[in-house]
Amino acid sequence: MYRPALLAAALAAAFPAYADSDLDALRAELKDMKTAYEARIQALEVRLQQAEARTESVAAQAVQAEAAADTPTTRRSFNPDISLILQGKYAHLEDRDERFVSGFLGADAHAHGGSERGFSVDGSELVLSASVDPYFRGYLNAVLADGEVEVEEAWFQTSSLGQGLSVKGGRFRSGIGYQNEQHPHAWDFATNNLVYEVLFGEGYGQDGVQLKWLAPTDTFLELGAELGNGNAFPATNNGGNGANSVALFGHVGGDVGASNSWRAGLSWLRARPGGREFESHDVNDIEVAGDFSGKSRTWLADFVWKWAPNGNPTQQNLKFAAEYFQRKESGDLFCNTTELGSPCTGGLTAPFAADQSGFYTQAVYQFMPQWRVGYRYDQLLRGDVDFNGSDAGNTFETLADYDPRRHSLMLDYSPSEFSRLRLQYSRDEAQEGVDENQFYVQYIMSLGSHGAHKF
Repeated sequence: MYRPALLAAALAAAFPAYADSDLDALRAELKDMKTAYEARIQALEVRLQQAEARTESVAAQAVQAEAAADTPTTRRSFNPDISLILQGKYAHLEDRDERFVSGFLGADAHAHGGSERGFSVDGSELVLSASVDPYFRGYLNAVLADGEVEVEEAWFQTSSLGQGLSVKGGRFRSGIGYQNEQHPHAWDFATNNLVYEVLFGEGYGQDGVQLKWLAPTDTFLELGAELGNGNAFPATNNGGNGANSVALFGHVGGDVGASNSWRAGLSWLRARPGGREFESHDVNDIEVAGDFSGKSRTWLADFVWKWAPNGNPTQQNLKFAAEYFQRKESGDLFCNTTELGSPCTGGLTAPFAADQSGFYTQAVYQFMPQWRVGYRYDQLLRGDVDFNGSDAGNTFETLADYDPRRHSLMLDYSPSEFSRLRLQYSRDEAQEGVDENQFYVQYIMSLGSHGAHKF
């Protein structure tokens, strides 16, 4: 019964020094380890604070660098957004000596068709745009074709006037109408509509100044006024200090629910053509040439409606657009030919007056991603055209009393936002006595950065 006590006493007597010294050593080791770990933790905390400080500094520098990159004078003034638009087509057209729009002395009335037969390369558009500084931005659109360079647009625009005001100066496309500001690569069809062919050719542009005001309202409302030298049809640039053209326009629009939006506009253009040249045929089919000087007034009304499910156009969308014009011109028309048997032989100057109108309407439907189909109807109304006291059709064959029209159907495929392939069929009845079936295959390729198109 005494064995456990005797065993404990024996162990204590055998190892007394070892137990005490071991405990002291363990306590000392633990104390040293605690001190070392506390020192390491403090060192890690210091390093962490230093790392956080460096991170904040780097973030601040990144923000400053980004702000500097967005500052026009450090980046954009030397590296503007650049894009190159490549366009071309194949056109299957009838072999005709001359194409024109009957009943009109239009901008492209004697270059009707908009393209050559067979394969052709349309003008390539080189576009540069950038902010100049916090107060201005600039834009250049140059067309490269057959070794020639034509500056279609080159303008600056204010960006800090406030109150919704902006001023644009230089060469620009007018804000009148709906399609007028669009370049050919942004058209929904391979060819221009007849309305713009006879009114402006491709589109009305000029050298001048534009003032625009965007109202600070929930409903979209913009008003604009332009003064220009009138260096494009229907005006002519005859030099001088005055403005040969004045344009006024207004647009209003808004949303209808989550899936629909619209825009409507009214525009007015006053031009003063002086010696505006034209070519024609008289009633005896003799070629004559001449010019017109006087006044030109044009009213334009436009309407656009867009639909996309819940405002998302990526899967499906529909765009409907229509424009109507009314143009009145009055003044003196001069015609001349050296051939005998023409009313214009030896030169003839007589009063000229025209009251004409027309419209186009089109719908383009994206029925699935990347695929669209569209239909367009163009109609011109010849109206009243008088020359030398009688109907102009009695003097000029090309000004006969005829209302041109055309139907167009297109299908296009866009593999991406930078490329588009298009097929188009047109039933063209723009020239009196000629009904032509026209077929087009078109490509449009965009290289580089390109801004979004307008509504």
